[in-house]
Amino acid sequence: MSTVVLRLGGVIVGIVLARMLTPEQFGAYAVALSVQAILMTLADLGLSADLIRSEKPDRIAPTVATLGLVSGTALALVMVMTSASLATALGSPEAAIALAVMSGNLLLAGFSLVPYGFLLRRFAQRDLFIVSICDFVISTAVTLLLVANGFGVLGLAIGRVTAQVVSSSLQFAFARMRPRFGVDRTVVREVLTFSLPIAGANLLGWAMLNVDKLVLARVVGATGLGYYVLAFNVSNWPMNAMSQMVRSVSLPYFSRSRNGLPAVAGMAWAAALPAGAVLAVLSGPLIETLYGQRWLAAAPVLAGLGLYGGLRVIFDVFSGYLYAQGRSRPVLWLQLLSLTTVTVGLLAVAPVGGIVAAAWLQLGVSLTVVLPGYVLALRGPGVRAGDLARELWRPSVGGLPAVATAFIATSFLHDPVVALLTGGISAVAVHLLVMGPWLRTRLRVLRNADTPWEVLT
Repeated sequence: MSTVVLRLGGVIVGIVLARMLTPEQFGAYAVALSVQAILMTLADLGLSADLIRSEKPDRIAPTVATLGLVSGTALALVMVMTSASLATALGSPEAAIALAVMSGNLLLAGFSLVPYGFLLRRFAQRDLFIVSICDFVISTAVTLLLVANGFGVLGLAIGRVTAQVVSSSLQFAFARMRPRFGVDRTVVREVLTFSLPIAGANLLGWAMLNVDKLVLARVVGATGLGYYVLAFNVSNWPMNAMSQMVRSVSLPYFSRSRNGLPAVAGMAWAAALPAGAVLAVLSGPLIETLYGQRWLAAAPVLAGLGLYGGLRVIFDVFSGYLYAQGRSRPVLWLQLLSLTTVTVGLLAVAPVGGIVAAAWLQLGVSLTVVLPGYVLALRGPGVRAGDLARELWRPSVGGLPAVATAFIATSFLHDPVVALLTGGISAVAVHLLVMGPWLRTRLRVLRNADTPWEVLT
């Protein structure tokens, strides 16, 4: 609910702001937000993941808090000192003031890293939902008020920092803890050895989601890139929502249950595969309905990226399991291998096949490089490929009727709106009918999974 409500709210607020701001102001804020997102990934350093999986969280919490605060403060200072030159280098000098103000979020995120980790560890999704709603309401109210009074991009930055102050305070309140700092030298090395590869993997993951746009900007030009980015953004709607839900629960769950990977992977695949496949089948009606016929060149791109997005969800499950077992380095190496392969492949196929070849290349690399890599990495903690295959084959086959239903709708219904609504609704209904009993069985399996150490309450 948190993921869906906040994403819909963000779309609505974005539409309102787009009408209140000039394109230059909106672009400047987008630049500042992108830079902050990258630095937020580094500021965490993977420390929250170690806190979630640890069997002695209270012992490492002060050390994690100190490392998080030091990291957040250092990156905030770097962001302030380089804001002007960085904004100019990114082609948006107007973003300098927003970058400087939003650096405060890095410090605040580092300060509240421990309570956030404990809330995830306790599966306190209701509390995190309240935090997110308060963050959204405060950010929206302050931003709209300041923008309406002529603050422009500065109003956007102030609204974001104000909301982060409220969020950090609420996280401490819901976690029922006060800030505790200190460094236990006996755990520092162990914490950083596990956490730093996660930070690197997260950074490479961000690069993986953006390297295609950088290459295509040079190879196919602005028009082709526009089609590709539109398709990429549409494919991210359902997949990012599912990935966020998977990431929020997989690590704390796998830290408690050592035997639950096949069942969790099966359930995630039962949702991600049909979502990606139906998105691919309905790509034409979807693009034409939302954006108009002149954007139909993005449809075959969306088809490839939709299927690729389904695999991204299952990869999040695998990485969550590896992190829970203390194996962060294999994920780092897989991200590096994937980024290298995709970059080389894009340089080879994009000049010949354009944006469509670029989209399907992502799917090809995921199937031939990343998926086998995860299967090999999972052998280390004792996960057998046969167990995974037995759990994944049923949702793979069970998703076919839903995809066939969507395909029939697009084949016989020529009005894009009718085809989209009929194909989408009927595909969901057929999938629930076919896979509903199997999903209920898997839920019972997960609820009865072994818990090797006490679940926090």
